[in-house]
Amino acid sequence: MHSKRITIRNFNTKDLDKVIDINRLSLPENYIPAFFLDIHKNCSDAFQVAEVNGDIAGYIMCRIENGFSDFKRFRVVKKGHIVSIAVRSEYRKMGIGSALLNETIKVLRRFAVNECFMEVRVNNFNAIKLYKKIGFEFIRRGHGYYQDGSDAYTMGINFSN
Repeated sequence: MHSKRITIRNFNTKDLDKVIDINRLSLPENYIPAFFLDIHKNCSDAFQVAEVNGDIAGYIMCRIENGFSDFKRFRVVKKGHIVSIAVRSEYRKMGIGSALLNETIKVLRRFAVNECFMEVRVNNFNAIKLYKKIGFEFIRRGHGYYQDGSDAYTMGINFSN
């Protein structure tokens, strides 16, 4: 039996087609190539891919925004917004999602981000469990958030406690 070697590294534009394939196979929300490249341009260090024995198994893309805090009333803060995270089905339950999230959190903290948030479908129980394990908490429920009418939870983590 061969061991699986997981490596987290920065996305580069040569990865685009594989990341788009993972997005299309894993999530109902799909984006045009220019969207991925725009996220990469916003904060290339917070767009990561996971490789297993050299094969791209997952990705996380995040942008940095300024906006009202989800944790401190009426305060404008620097926020990380995890736009998308996905792991190919054959690589799930290997700790790749956790590794991607933890690496992105480290990057965001280096950029002096105060908090981070993401949206997740209310019925995506495995993802919600993972995010809670990392330290994300429920902030609000968005009714009809997704294009198909599904609700989303906004989940967040505060770095400035």
